[in-house]
Amino acid sequence: MNPPMHLLRVAAFTSLALGAFTAAALSQPAPSWPQRTVKFILPLGPGSGADLGARLLAEKLAVRWSQPVVLENRPGGDGFVAIGAFTGAKDDHTLLFGPAASFTAHPYLHEKLPYDPRDLAPVARVSATLIALAVPPSLNVNTLGELVAMARAQPGKLNWASVTGATDLVLEAFFKTAGLEVAKIPYRDPVQAMNDVAEGRLHLYWTSLAIVRAQMQAGRVKVIAIPASEPTSILPGVPTVAQAGFPQLTFDGLVGLYGQRDMPLELRERIAADVKAALADPAIVQRLSATGQVVVPGSAAEFAASIEQQRSGVAELVRVLDIKAAQ
Repeated sequence: MNPPMHLLRVAAFTSLALGAFTAAALSQPAPSWPQRTVKFILPLGPGSGADLGARLLAEKLAVRWSQPVVLENRPGGDGFVAIGAFTGAKDDHTLLFGPAASFTAHPYLHEKLPYDPRDLAPVARVSATLIALAVPPSLNVNTLGELVAMARAQPGKLNWASVTGATDLVLEAFFKTAGLEVAKIPYRDPVQAMNDVAEGRLHLYWTSLAIVRAQMQAGRVKVIAIPASEPTSILPGVPTVAQAGFPQLTFDGLVGLYGQRDMPLELRERIAADVKAALADPAIVQRLSATGQVVVPGSAAEFAASIEQQRSGVAELVRVLDIKAAQ
């Protein structure tokens, strides 16, 4: 026997109401987040600029949230190890902390990706990592122009290295358009790369200032330019690449927090607001500056816009290099 029409209407209305309630509940963050320890997973090892910044921020947020904030360094695999640990957690108390450049170039550096880029939901922009172009003093160059002239005069004699990601593409596109033959040297350990610069075995190293600073202060390496779009008082007297005459090498480091794909926007913006409040402390700004980080906090929407801007720049680089995106 078929049920009466009015019962069908009641059942349909009840189903719709329950569906709407469930969707609304899923879209709302827990009112008392965080309810337990928060974990930051980093794709870089201890001592990197992002790592030092994450530790300072975690210290401030732990006080603000009244919950521990712990770091888990998962370097290796061009960031895939950290991303796998992050996406596998399926937990809104586990966040990914790291440079956007590690991820925006993935579709062009790998034939297949073990994750969906949409799995990384922008939560908060934190800082811009100052990047340094470091050379050995024994190379006897003082400017980026002198280095380029040497590379042009001695094709195939010089070499370079960088942290993996979009920065690789920046240098590769530059060398191609400039018609320079400079060999790329892959490194798993940034400390070893830094030692090789100091010993004169590596001629150009594009890496975070945090990794370079100690050797630079000891006079064992020389920083000839920074790819940042604006000069900084952190490195007085060191020109930007644009000021040195090579604006095509301009690249701003971008560091922030990512959440799970289904993390509600309201929760992401709440975390971003807490990050911004923590970074308003002059003491933490000073400490981050000492690690080579320029504090540029931003909301989830602002971080997403910054990432998209970087993606657009990367897309132009791969067009120059004729690289196809991963399937």
